[in-house]
Amino acid sequence: MEEAVADCVATLGAFVDRDWEGVRAGRLEWSCRETAVHIANDLIAYAGRLAGRARDARIPFTITLDGPAPADNTGVLETIGATGALLAAAVRTTPRAVRAFHPYPFRHANREGFAAMGVAEVLLHTHDITEGLGVPYEPPAELASFVLTRIFPRVRPGPTPWRTLLWATGRGDLPDREPVTEWHWSNNPVLGTERLTLEGVTPAAAAALSVGADGGFDWLGPGPADGTREGAGIAVKQYEDGVFHPEWAMYVLVRREDDRAVGAMGFHGPPDGDGRVEVGYDLVEDARGRGYATEALRALAAWALRQDGVRTVTAVVDRENVPSQNVVTRAGFTRASGDDAPYVYELRG
Repeated sequence: MEEAVADCVATLGAFVDRDWEGVRAGRLEWSCRETAVHIANDLIAYAGRLAGRARDARIPFTITLDGPAPADNTGVLETIGATGALLAAAVRTTPRAVRAFHPYPFRHANREGFAAMGVAEVLLHTHDITEGLGVPYEPPAELASFVLTRIFPRVRPGPTPWRTLLWATGRGDLPDREPVTEWHWSNNPVLGTERLTLEGVTPAAAAALSVGADGGFDWLGPGPADGTREGAGIAVKQYEDGVFHPEWAMYVLVRREDDRAVGAMGFHGPPDGDGRVEVGYDLVEDARGRGYATEALRALAAWALRQDGVRTVTAVVDRENVPSQNVVTRAGFTRASGDDAPYVYELRG
């Protein structure tokens, strides 16, 4: 967050003597000044939601720089710097499990999501302002990549992160891709049970898990099981191919009592043409035998069967894996295959 704001302030600071009020910001309907004020308002709004733990609606406040003594361009940049620092502080001090209100698409976001949204606002609107002023702008590639891999999970990576982000938000073109006219970012999905939170992985978290890191989670025991890392690798490949669907991907199972990750569960992909979707899962060894997998599977399968067009949730279990067979049975699945290995279990809507 600090790097994005510093880059914005340094870039626009070279042009504070220009007319921002009478110049339109790129393709926006706002002037360059209105766009700069919008950056500051978004940053303070995100900081307020995180700090206030907003649950169901926006915190009802805003800032104004056009009072009896309107701020000049330098004052606007100083305000962006201050509000960016407040959001950065809120991100650093908010516990990992806290989620606050954001309308799209699941009505909540965690601290990483708010950081990514804040960085996106800064980068994209700095671009709009510089485009209006007729000066070049390209932020550090890692900032654009941070945004893409957290809140643009459905966007296939392009030639560079910055060009891809501009295309994804209707601000540029990419070879062999149709222009974007409507867009939204997407925070990760979350489902809750009595004891667990099922947190959908972002492409960034999946990439970290696939190479042996913790993915931003505090794991019980020595870390994720092999199946979790393999599933994360599949998610990374889906993201790279542009077919990653966050709702139909991997969820990390996190205990509510201590915010420790105990396993992973998820889908192999979105439903097929027959309305069938396959689920898989594993737990860290220290969490087994406590009913976590059954509890999570009931919730995830019930969620899936509530989605349009989904008729059947399936699970494929090795004949020798009796504990896993017990999990799917307790979750309401019935065996649909004969004695062939492996067994196929189904839960129908």
